[in-house]
Amino acid sequence: MLRDTLKQEIDQLNEDQLQRIAEFITVVKRQTPSDESTRVPFWQSATPTERAQDFRTWVEQLPKTDLSLPDEACDRASIYE
Repeated sequence: MLRDTLKQEIDQLNEDQLQRIAEFITVVKRQTPSDESTRVPFWQSATPTERAQDFRTWVEQLPKTDLSLPDEACDRASIYE
């Protein structure tokens, strides 16, 4: 019953909402305990799209700061000084 209700709700969501649901599902799957001895690593079983989404989710949880490297830090000449 719950599965049918969820399917109906999902059918009514827009693309942005669906993207957020997909992110949530990825997080829930990662938190679900499983037998480690038979578990295939995520990076081996995931599609490129799933790996990209997992990376985006990971980046979003990083602390937000305004600090970044100055432009001269990436300048080739300054690397060898």
